[in-house]
Amino acid sequence: MEHPKRRWPRWLAELLAVIAVVVAINAWHLRGAPSGPAPDFTGVLLDGTGVTLSELRGSPLLLHFWATWCPICGLQQGSIDAIAKDHTVLTVAIDADSPAAIESWMARQGVSYPVVHDPEYRLAGQYGIRGVPASFILDSAGNIRFAESGYSTGIGLRARLWWAGL
Repeated sequence: MEHPKRRWPRWLAELLAVIAVVVAINAWHLRGAPSGPAPDFTGVLLDGTGVTLSELRGSPLLLHFWATWCPICGLQQGSIDAIAKDHTVLTVAIDADSPAAIESWMARQGVSYPVVHDPEYRLAGQYGIRGVPASFILDSAGNIRFAESGYSTGIGLRARLWWAGL
């Protein structure tokens, strides 16, 4: 049996290797993502209301790309909905389904955040999205401060929003 004092360097090395792999995968998924000023767009929310990204400036914003067919996105929906109650949130559903089908899915999930429908992946392409979920944290001036691909915890997203507000 290995001595306990000799185990921690191996555990630390394994932890650092896991972190390096996660960071590398995230960087690969976001290799085409913009940095600096967020690309502006105008879209239509599921309720038919028009929205322009630049009109939402003034406070940090979570721009979240997702899809109803994505199981990881489904796990994250409660966190996104809770964040939308306290922060500015705009989500983009990259679904081929109809807006009514997306609204029905959201009702079953018990969520009600604002959603722009992007069935042709036009907005996803502007943001270099290669997989969902993907989240961008914008500061109050509309600059991308953080980009994340894959599952993000609610606490992690809130911390990034807080940091973007400093």
